[in-house]
Amino acid sequence: MLELVRPEPPVFDNLEDERLHRKQRLAAAFRLFNRFGFNEGVAGHITARDPERTDHFWVNPYGMHFGHVRVSDLILVNHHGEVVEGTRPVNAAAFVIHSQVHGARLDVVAAAHAHSLYGKAWSSLGRLIDPITQDACAFYNDHGLFDDYTGVVLNLDDGKRLAQALKEQKAVILKNHGLLTVGHTVDEAAWWFITMERSCQAQILAESVGTPFLIDPEIATLTESQVGSHISGWHSFQPLYDRITREEPDLFD
Repeated sequence: MLELVRPEPPVFDNLEDERLHRKQRLAAAFRLFNRFGFNEGVAGHITARDPERTDHFWVNPYGMHFGHVRVSDLILVNHHGEVVEGTRPVNAAAFVIHSQVHGARLDVVAAAHAHSLYGKAWSSLGRLIDPITQDACAFYNDHGLFDDYTGVVLNLDDGKRLAQALKEQKAVILKNHGLLTVGHTVDEAAWWFITMERSCQAQILAESVGTPFLIDPEIATLTESQVGSHISGWHSFQPLYDRITREEPDLFD
């Protein structure tokens, strides 16, 4: 088998550089979510765990358009839901969801949730994504279903149950709500959301004209190991990061 030398996620000598890196990737992810049309009013949030205060996370301010988010706009929220850095408020649902996900999954650096069109359409079916394409195999046996919609997630108990539905997986479908993805890097979490949204779109389109053929379970498992690893998610985000930072460099402000 041909061995390729591929880049690896950076390793940092100090917390300040690591924090800045995470915030830059976070701002870029919001700009990309805007490009992909994942905006829906004030809904949607991506978080990055602070590398020093690990029970705190960086997140977009409440009411700020994804396409406007800069590094300097990000706010730091503690485990009580208090904004400890920044001047704008936090989305209450963002705190409830992300605080419980980060608390339950200490391996998770970032989590992404938005009310994207195909994700919320697919979520209304209360079904997992089927392995009908190579890209969809990234989620084979690695995503869950939170099937108890009770309105906007503003109760910590609902946040805890959502985190329990996520388990140790990379994603969870929130029935009648949308998608949530996580990763060991901001890059990975953002990429899983983007490609999961597209996988929902692909299955909706395929089922609109027929019955898709499922990839054999053994092959789907193999493919998940090839395209669904942490490093694969990180790699897939890099071309998008390069493009958005070249075209919208003000996100670094």
